[in-house]
Amino acid sequence: MTPWPERAATDPRLDETHLERVDSVVLVGVLHDHPASIYRVRTAIEAVDPDALALELPPVAVPLAVQQAADEHTPPALGGEMSAAVQAADTDRVVGIDGPSTGFLRYLAAELYAERADPDTVRKTAAGLRSVTSRALRRRVAAAVTALTAVHVAVDPPTTYDTARTDDPARQAEEERRRIDTARSMLRTFGSPPAAAIRRAAREQYMADRLAALGGTAEVVAVVGRAHLDAVAGHLRDGA
Repeated sequence: MTPWPERAATDPRLDETHLERVDSVVLVGVLHDHPASIYRVRTAIEAVDPDALALELPPVAVPLAVQQAADEHTPPALGGEMSAAVQAADTDRVVGIDGPSTGFLRYLAAELYAERADPDTVRKTAAGLRSVTSRALRRRVAAAVTALTAVHVAVDPPTTYDTARTDDPARQAEEERRRIDTARSMLRTFGSPPAAAIRRAAREQYMADRLAALGGTAEVVAVVGRAHLDAVAGHLRDGA
């Protein structure tokens, strides 16, 4: 059941295929920086009014999203759907549920062991982890610079889309759907390298467990990549 049944009938950006509810957790699937996703995130948060907001970000990157959300523009100029979510939420409980983090390392190690990963896969997994850790730390440094100087640093250049300058819901939804379908087709055709598949599996289980810990009696809205939505929701249901 969507939190916006009337609006979904007239606005294709609110298609229920981008939404999953598992008990008190509402997951909103997004395409990074896409205007349709940003609109969907804001609408979900306004409809649910969550007690906590969970973001597919490592904890060290959350302060930057919070700072970007303070922008006078709606949605914020930087930070895409993540800062837009923070801006829309009437809660101070904003949590990063993705790795890298100390807890995530345990999940990654368990996944490597379960898959009996060979040395080359372990090496490539470690290299990928170093890369995402470096990016997360750059976001933390950017947040510190902003706090000290009020200068906003664009760590990740925003992705631009054909519909960025239009408010037409149908055009936005169609472009978003087309890009999501293209990504799925490529994944089905070429698959993921073993190291990427292992890190992805570890991330999805870790995010689900973090959300399960946040849930309970509290209402939670979680903003996750559309490619992870079904897996995270499945893990949540399996653990319920």
